[in-house]
Amino acid sequence: MPTEAAPPSPAQPGVALLPAAPDEKPRSWRQVTLLGGLISADSGEASVVSVLFPALRAGLGLPLAALGVLVGAGKLVGVVFGPMWVAVAQRYPRKIVLALCSGLWGMWTIAAGFAQNYVQLLVLFTIAAAGLAGGGPLVNGLLADLFDDRSRGRAAGYMYGLSALATGLSGPLLGLLSEVEDGWRYGFFFAGSLQVLFGVLILLFLRDPGVGAAEAPDATAAPPERALTWAQVRELLRNRSLLLICVQRLTTGQFVVLSFGVTFLVDVRGFTNSEASYLTVAFAVAYFAGTILGGLATDGIHRRNPRTGRVAAMQFTVFAYAFGVCAATQFVWPSLGVYLALFAVLAFVQGCTPGINRPLVMSVTLPETRSAAFALMLSAEAAGWAVTTVLVGYIGDAFGLQAAFLWVVVVLMLVNGALLSLLYRTCPRDASVVRAELNRRAAAAGAGGAGRS
Repeated sequence: MPTEAAPPSPAQPGVALLPAAPDEKPRSWRQVTLLGGLISADSGEASVVSVLFPALRAGLGLPLAALGVLVGAGKLVGVVFGPMWVAVAQRYPRKIVLALCSGLWGMWTIAAGFAQNYVQLLVLFTIAAAGLAGGGPLVNGLLADLFDDRSRGRAAGYMYGLSALATGLSGPLLGLLSEVEDGWRYGFFFAGSLQVLFGVLILLFLRDPGVGAAEAPDATAAPPERALTWAQVRELLRNRSLLLICVQRLTTGQFVVLSFGVTFLVDVRGFTNSEASYLTVAFAVAYFAGTILGGLATDGIHRRNPRTGRVAAMQFTVFAYAFGVCAATQFVWPSLGVYLALFAVLAFVQGCTPGINRPLVMSVTLPETRSAAFALMLSAEAAGWAVTTVLVGYIGDAFGLQAAFLWVVVVLMLVNGALLSLLYRTCPRDASVVRAELNRRAAAAGAGGAGRS
């Protein structure tokens, strides 16, 4: 259970465990904008591979399975390095660690543009991904400290929506590079430079509110004495809700569509690379709408049904996504516009996810373990992304991408949705335990203050 965790992690140097002042609340949304830009920059490396793979494949003579291996290797390395960066951030300021791993590390993305063969590209791409793996858990931990439970869905939706919008709008620009000799190299140069730029912006403008700052006053107790330990990690793995959410992310097939969508339109439906790249715009605009509207809707659902509202919303999105993928990939439609519209519906549904599962994780974990919890969840997500993309690559080579989408996305997502039914029992129980622990800390801190006075 979440309240039986090992001694919590230490305060970061120079970061107080205090709630943000009321007059600083508007700044929280500016911080979200900065973090959303950083997440968008971090996804640039994967966008170059996904959007420009047809051109990259021609330039280096690669099979379709190489796309799955590239994406899979990049995600698998995150399983190890995501938690590692969180552990580093327990000893050094989150701001510095985030700027290094998720920003200045972009020099490796630039280096990937100089690759002369597949092996060099795979190695450099994987090294770059090892640094970028730290961004997700650290950013989500910061988000939990900037906003309380009533507005976290909206905040997560806003942040991921901005990220997706920026990433998607850059898609056609990347697509134009497919018409330039070795244009995929310039894609890596641009993506890496943008990551370095946001690393500098994080150093200059990010304000870390402190671990647990969004909780009730005094709910985070006194500054603890030890860094993140394996005992804490083991305790998190005994948190049934978190474990189920990790399994759900491990078995989701959503990311396959994002990785292979452009290649599907080129190889299976016969569009050119530059035409198919407009998929990223449709996907981004719809995903942005999904994050904003989905975050608002799920916050409202949570207020009306705080016990299981978010669980029901997540289960609905999973089943809707499975049926949407079936419609978009298993039938032949008369024009590119129809495909863009169908993929936009998928993106809208997928965009609702961050505003649901991030607040769910925050609600069942204590403040000092949330970054570690997100590292576990995003590691499971990365492992699932890796396995499914590698499967789609090899199945696509053997039987075609249409068959791969059917089995690895549609069928898997239906099973995934059924699995979520278990959260109806675990989430209310674990969230109530967390609330009780925070109330106990607040009461103890209040009693201590009264005694001293």
